[in-house]
Amino acid sequence: MFIEAPELGSHGHIRHRFFTREGGVSEGLYASLNGGLGSDDDQARVAENRARMSAQFDLPPERLVGLYQVHSAEVVVVEAPIALPDRPKADAMVTRVPGLALGIATADCGPILFADPENRVVGAAHAGWKGALGGVAEATVAAMERLGAERARIVAVLGPTIAQAAYEVGPDFLARFRAEVPEADAYLGAGARPDHAQFDLPAFILARLRACGVGEASSVGLCTYADPQRFFSFRRTTHRKEPDYGRQISAIALAP
Repeated sequence: MFIEAPELGSHGHIRHRFFTREGGVSEGLYASLNGGLGSDDDQARVAENRARMSAQFDLPPERLVGLYQVHSAEVVVVEAPIALPDRPKADAMVTRVPGLALGIATADCGPILFADPENRVVGAAHAGWKGALGGVAEATVAAMERLGAERARIVAVLGPTIAQAAYEVGPDFLARFRAEVPEADAYLGAGARPDHAQFDLPAFILARLRACGVGEASSVGLCTYADPQRFFSFRRTTHRKEPDYGRQISAIALAP
């Protein structure tokens, strides 16, 4: 049902889960633990799935906080539960309030969970290529600092993300990425088609995290595209010409 990272799991007052797609009640394309509020799945089933996730934190469903994700670098400070219709348009959250699980939805993009265990500040970010390029990781770290975290004490872990072998990008992406990232070719492998390349999103996210000075940045090293039993994948759905897809949730909380 979920994956844990030892870098975060070794701190007793920090609870986290990289949930898979297993262990829920959704059916068909969404089977089975779909937490995607923006999917076309039966919303009663999504609600039950999210309740099962919040139960893994020993929290009621309303304390699993979500966002209306827009591939930005916007970060919000969470101090209380947020009603689902009131979700802010942002791609990262931070808190120092115990008993709030910050939940990020992904289906190929990178979910990053952050914690400063000593100063008791946690964060979560959704980092697709646009968000990573726009600085969502750096913005999350800065927001944690404003809550009392120390950059050098922050542990950041990247959850299941589409891997380079499955992530082909075309000319428009390449032009923008090379214009904005001086070392762009370090993250680009040879493409199977002319004017295309294979983009290493996990490596790019980890490089951005390390460059901003966090104490530790690591990855669980799992590819969403390559493991259909455990993970939803937008790109796999596109290749299969399916009409929609589910989302897995990655969440972190300070123990109550």
